[in-house]
Amino acid sequence: MILFIKLLLAHLLGDFLFQSDHWVAQKEQKKIAAPALYLHIAVHGILALILTLGEMPWFYIFPLMLLHWGIDVLKIYTRRSINRPFISFTIDQILHIISLLVLTFFTKSWPLFPIGEWFSPPTVAVVTALTFLSLPAAMMVRLLLYNWTYVVPGDSDKALQDAGKYIGIIERILVFTFIMVGHWEAVGFLITAKSVFRFTDLKVAHDRKLTEYILIGTLLSFSLAIFTALTTRWFIAQFEI
Repeated sequence: MILFIKLLLAHLLGDFLFQSDHWVAQKEQKKIAAPALYLHIAVHGILALILTLGEMPWFYIFPLMLLHWGIDVLKIYTRRSINRPFISFTIDQILHIISLLVLTFFTKSWPLFPIGEWFSPPTVAVVTALTFLSLPAAMMVRLLLYNWTYVVPGDSDKALQDAGKYIGIIERILVFTFIMVGHWEAVGFLITAKSVFRFTDLKVAHDRKLTEYILIGTLLSFSLAIFTALTTRWFIAQFEI
């Protein structure tokens, strides 16, 4: 289980935090001939090698990279035909997770040296959860709201660039932290505080669509954070039994 979590962490880091928009655009434009595609695969291989060092034979990185390359190529050539960003994204991520599960299943533990407290199962679980709640979760929320993307007319110059994305990341991390330390009441306080700050904007806008858009986005964001926190607590509990 811990090996799978480490491979998942490497995947989240490589697919979201260490992949620039420029790389994504280049892959869409040049497809299989894009240098960014192979740089992306190399980054994945390096991250997986570092995080699983001592627990998985080093040469297993090559089938991992090959599987990732195949799934990415499949996405590149089928994305337009699917024409639904969230479905395309979901299929891509499910295939990646299945490939990690398959590799984990066929991997035998080859302990070369103690992994140390910094890479203990609870630590890896928390780091993986926080990584997911950053850019990966932000992309999930954005794609889920893709068909309802709402922009206030004439209001584009009044908002900070990407502010909504970073507000969502911060609130998910706060919710995750509150639940991990057992303070559910703080989650309710956070929802109340956000509602108070948003109340003025919604009152001035007199726009039901804007209200519903913000409400759906907030509920999705909080739901992802709560589910992730509960899953992480369950995982950590397995090592405390």
